[in-house]
Amino acid sequence: MEDELYDKWERLVKRLELERIIKSERVRDAFLKVPRYKFVPERYRDYAHVDEPLPIPAGQTISAPHMVAIMLELAGLEEGINILEIGTGSGWNAALMYELVKTDVYTIERIPELAEFARRNLKGAGYDRVHVILGDGTKGFPPKAPYDVIIVTAGAPKVPEPLVEQLKVGGKLLIPVGSYHLWQELYEVIKLKGGKRRIIRHGGVAFVPLIGEHGWRE
Repeated sequence: MEDELYDKWERLVKRLELERIIKSERVRDAFLKVPRYKFVPERYRDYAHVDEPLPIPAGQTISAPHMVAIMLELAGLEEGINILEIGTGSGWNAALMYELVKTDVYTIERIPELAEFARRNLKGAGYDRVHVILGDGTKGFPPKAPYDVIIVTAGAPKVPEPLVEQLKVGGKLLIPVGSYHLWQELYEVIKLKGGKRRIIRHGGVAFVPLIGEHGWRE
């Protein structure tokens, strides 16, 4: 059964390469090492190779593989850099990020049930250097700042200022910005000297809402 699941996953990865969604060998290798079926509820394992979001606990979703690949390619993660993820979900994206940076990964989840789900998944897959923090991700995680890259996996009404503040100069924030649930635009925010920033827009996306003090309110 495991071999069959992996064969299907490998075919999806090859298709994402052919479609030029996965562009780099490093992202391809990370995807091959961290198949999505290890991070979804048991009843959805047979669908993990389908390029669509899937349900996870607490009414949330695990992102479609193509969307995760797009964000990781834009992030340009290199070994040894300091990164933060906002919105742990299942833990899958954090595991992929670890494979790209090969050092401690910090990821924040506001929903206790999901934080525990992610911890179990990550422990089962052997990722003991991915640290799941329970809290309000819109505030970032100051103890480990400044960051080279921050990736947000939920849609915000605007760019949360604490996240920009916790970037290094030259660092980047990837975040969907827009409406509550239907549509956002993927922003790449690059922190410049003197409190300035550059924003590059990468087209429409659809994510669950980013809830918190500097995001949407419950």
